[in-house]
Amino acid sequence: MKIAQVAPLFESVPPKNYGGTERVVSYLTEELVSLGHEVTLFATADSCTAARLIPVTDRNLRSAALNPTALAWHTVELGMLGAMAHEFDVLHFHTDYLHFPMARQLDVAHVTTLHGRLDLPGLAPLFQHFDDLPQVSISNSQRAPLPWARWQATVYHGLPAALYAFHPEPGKYCLFLGRMSPEKRPDRAIEIALRAGMPIVLAAKVDRVDEAYFKERIRPLLRHPLVEFIGEVGETEKGRLLGNARALLFPIDWPEPFGLVMIEAFACGTPVIAYNHGAVPEILADGITGFVVDDQVQAFDALERIDSIDRNNCRTAFMQRFSAQQMAQSYLDVYRDLQAPVHAAVGTPIKKLLIGDKHG
Repeated sequence: MKIAQVAPLFESVPPKNYGGTERVVSYLTEELVSLGHEVTLFATADSCTAARLIPVTDRNLRSAALNPTALAWHTVELGMLGAMAHEFDVLHFHTDYLHFPMARQLDVAHVTTLHGRLDLPGLAPLFQHFDDLPQVSISNSQRAPLPWARWQATVYHGLPAALYAFHPEPGKYCLFLGRMSPEKRPDRAIEIALRAGMPIVLAAKVDRVDEAYFKERIRPLLRHPLVEFIGEVGETEKGRLLGNARALLFPIDWPEPFGLVMIEAFACGTPVIAYNHGAVPEILADGITGFVVDDQVQAFDALERIDSIDRNNCRTAFMQRFSAQQMAQSYLDVYRDLQAPVHAAVGTPIKKLLIGDKHG
């Protein structure tokens, strides 16, 4: 199958350090190549892939994320794709909704994976207008604000099986890994660890938009001798930190669409303590791969009981539910369902016209 993967340009594919969507696009792309498919990746020129790379920008647009440069370059990317669309059997978009007007005009099968939250004001009218376009969710909970959208499947993120080594023995510290932002609640993570008298390592990216929050709310907490802030880390360092942690703390305060760091922890055998928001109860099996909690009191208790979680269960759950191979196979099922030309009329797949009334 000839497949185009259309990545956002905020990070390279894969990212050098932090980056969720681009990391998943990389894992999916490489797995599809390994399965024998002809994959073309639209991404930044500094991306690394076994697929054919169509470079759009010289480097990532992280520093330009909040200015018109980012929109301009993504428009260029979609223009490049539009000129080549006839070369592919299916187009897989990871660019939020920027491509929707163009996608509606295409004669090539296409699908969009929505990687972000869908409960934001203004999104409902947008998706109602484009309710004929096929979408994939990354969790069932992510769909809740838009249950009427044209959902094709829920496909959980996956990681290469050999990406992280299994660590059968727990370490002595807790880990907070991700973004240093209000919705991720690093302050809660620090409180949970200190209540247990346990060291905590914070390996977290500070985006420009979160600098004030970090300075005002988090930096004062870093004075405690049990708290260590090491900033953003790369893939190798991430595996070491996750594998040697006693627990990953994920005390989020928002409707998390997936939570990639949870399955990264499972791959290492590390249990997770997470607040019951968004996709958390879909990803984390309470009492088996960690604990789902509703408040700080439950989180304190969960950390006291964390050694009751068998780290083998975490690795097994990862292998059974969250491998890159499983993710790729699930997307291939979606691609095959959509491979017929998408539109005979707006919103009407040709496949349905051909087979919908055989006896008419």
